[in-house]
Amino acid sequence: MGIDELKELDSLLYSDEIYKARNNLLDFTKSTLDSFQVENFHKKYYGLLDKFAKGEIKKLIITMPPQHGKSEGSSRRLPAYILGINPDKKIAVSSYNTTFASKFNRDIQRIIDTPKYFDIFPKTTLNSSNVVTASSNYLRNSLEFEIVGKQGGLKSVGRGGALTGNRVDVMIMDDLYKDYMEGNSPLIRENVWDWYTSVVSTRLHNNSQELIVFTRWHEDDLIGRLESNGKVKELKDINNIPKLKNDEWLKVNFEAIKESEKTPIDNRNIGDSLWESMHSKEGLISSMEMDVEKFKCLYQGNPQSKEGLLYSDFKTYTDLPQLKQIKNYTDTADTGTDKLCSIVYGIPLSSSDDHLYVLDVLYTDEPMEKTEPLTIDLLNKNNVNISLVESNNGGRGFARIVQASTRTNVKWFHQSSNKEARIFSNSASVSSKIVFPKDWFLRWTPFYNDVTKYKKLFKANKFDDAPDTLTGIIEEETKGRGQYDIR
Repeated sequence: MGIDELKELDSLLYSDEIYKARNNLLDFTKSTLDSFQVENFHKKYYGLLDKFAKGEIKKLIITMPPQHGKSEGSSRRLPAYILGINPDKKIAVSSYNTTFASKFNRDIQRIIDTPKYFDIFPKTTLNSSNVVTASSNYLRNSLEFEIVGKQGGLKSVGRGGALTGNRVDVMIMDDLYKDYMEGNSPLIRENVWDWYTSVVSTRLHNNSQELIVFTRWHEDDLIGRLESNGKVKELKDINNIPKLKNDEWLKVNFEAIKESEKTPIDNRNIGDSLWESMHSKEGLISSMEMDVEKFKCLYQGNPQSKEGLLYSDFKTYTDLPQLKQIKNYTDTADTGTDKLCSIVYGIPLSSSDDHLYVLDVLYTDEPMEKTEPLTIDLLNKNNVNISLVESNNGGRGFARIVQASTRTNVKWFHQSSNKEARIFSNSASVSSKIVFPKDWFLRWTPFYNDVTKYKKLFKANKFDDAPDTLTGIIEEETKGRGQYDIR
């Protein structure tokens, strides 16, 4: 191939690159950021932002772990891209303070100033000089800039800052809380809500768009407030965007370690990390072990206030003590909405150790024809000596079927005591005596969530099967079997 042919090929390839960058945010980012490494979740993340840029999503919430490229997409490339496809748009970018917000502003200006950007969007340009104020020229400084010859531009503002006199077409809010201390400050959380409702909302119009991108710190943050008002809907499929009311939001949460059900947007298997090559599962687990609750906030996007929770922090173990007996307690599903909860636990050999060590858990809402073989397998693989099964609503027949296929001595009884009273009165003993594996959050995530998030206000809980079973274990081991009619 001759030199002229090579030049022509290079020209065609470059033209193709420019065309793609002009029509898709991910391609735009790859074209304008040489160091960009595209992982699978980046494709989904930038796909969401692209839908937002083109107006297909009006109000969008995305939560993501720290150091996963959140702000690069939402607060640098996205504003530059929107101004390219529509230079008349008026954008505001906010963060926890003015200094940080102005960094986004300067970074966006640098993107627009590049020759590559000009090739992609030649109609979007900035004033060639940086000025603090301008009367005849188009404004450009670290807080605000205007697109030359157009009506659009961008203003950066810190949390609590003024937007007076500025119409906002696109509002981007990136990390309005600086850190754990701010996120857990009731005063700052209230200030953020007041600022959003009295400043941000007053600058929006019927066609305005809003984007919130957070690392979560507290359940009562801005996202939590919006969720509590019933205005937030989970988006599961980027190709099936539901039609919403003007005040409703779509939300996507990218967990550092997958614990929720698969969706078209996030089709990872349970336990898979989000960005293994950069943040390995092993490293994430180490972070989790230092502080589970903070990990749930920052990395899982699932904050939970301890206020109003029934249980205090649970004890965990890394190495098991020598055990004298392995037992099981099973609570079959009472109704169609209940879950089967079957817990295998060990009793230590030492008489001075009064703890009960959880070894395995089966927690599922599958029907009995599936839970029976699962329970049999649970008992056999853990070499359980004795299993106690609540015989309410079919439990007796369940126990007989399980007994026929296991070496475990299976007994059943009818539980007639009030469930709420039992759970509440035994809660302190459950917290102090039952010990879980250090990684129980990962082993049995739905079970972990339903136990650690269980509230004192019983009607506020969706499921009580896990606390009920833990309560049964405490009753069995600390109060004896005399209270039950065991067969």
